[in-house]
Amino acid sequence: MHKEASTQQARLGGLLFLACTAVGWGLNWPAMKIILRDWPPLFARGLSGIVATIILFAIAAASHERSAVPRKAWGPLLLASFTNVFAWMGFTTISMTTLSISEAALLVYTMPIWATLLAWPVLGARPKPRDVAGLILGFVGLFILFSDHPLGLASDKIVGIVLALGAAILFALGSLLNARFVPIAPISFVAWQVGLGSLPMVALGLAFEHPDMGALKIDSGLMLAYMTLVPMGTCYLTWFATIRRLPATTAAVGMLSVPVIGILAGALFLGDGIGWREICAIVLTLAGVTLALSKPKPVIEQGV
Repeated sequence: MHKEASTQQARLGGLLFLACTAVGWGLNWPAMKIILRDWPPLFARGLSGIVATIILFAIAAASHERSAVPRKAWGPLLLASFTNVFAWMGFTTISMTTLSISEAALLVYTMPIWATLLAWPVLGARPKPRDVAGLILGFVGLFILFSDHPLGLASDKIVGIVLALGAAILFALGSLLNARFVPIAPISFVAWQVGLGSLPMVALGLAFEHPDMGALKIDSGLMLAYMTLVPMGTCYLTWFATIRRLPATTAAVGMLSVPVIGILAGALFLGDGIGWREICAIVLTLAGVTLALSKPKPVIEQGV
């Protein structure tokens, strides 16, 4: 009884962390669109990550966590930094230079498919029928949502397409590996990942994007602060807390709500229109998320 209550409590906590992650990352789509008016994407992402790293290490110190990295953990930590920060945030941002936000979001949020497929060989977690059904519903919704933005194979888009798909696959792999490998205290582990993943973004941004430091306006500055504190800081903490409490496929399917939240936020804050495609996508995607997150009722044997 105690074990069952503990499992239910962990699941509830995982669902709450998942909701925080989805909302925070969903709102970042319109926030990033505002930032891009004044600053180049890679530098903006990297700089917000560096500031978030400082904050995360301060939180870890206040929590009396040890931030030292054991020698044997450096390899896995660097791999996690590459897949979960540099690839997920960096590749996605670079892809937005040749793809529209809708095209990039469609490709990036194929991540749950890759997580579901990779969970079987990596974790031995065979997808359940409701996981597959949830994925189908969710991706039908996303297909409808972006059906008026067909992906062209023009030469200037090929690199963006490859980078967006690469971000999805690598983030799915990194999340699965981190679900079973936590060599460092949780907050310090996230801080190291964000910092190590963001440093190359800043370096590449300074080298190739040549940002105008004085170009940032009040609205884009506020959005940069939001991206620093929430998507690059808090949401990484809540995401890794999620995958320690929920099955990898469940967490991944739950993230299908992120582009839906982004669409609604874009309509609310940027005046983007919502038509029948958006309404159908919201209904289907949320139905898929609900199905994947639903806990099947236990089978009660006769005579017990």
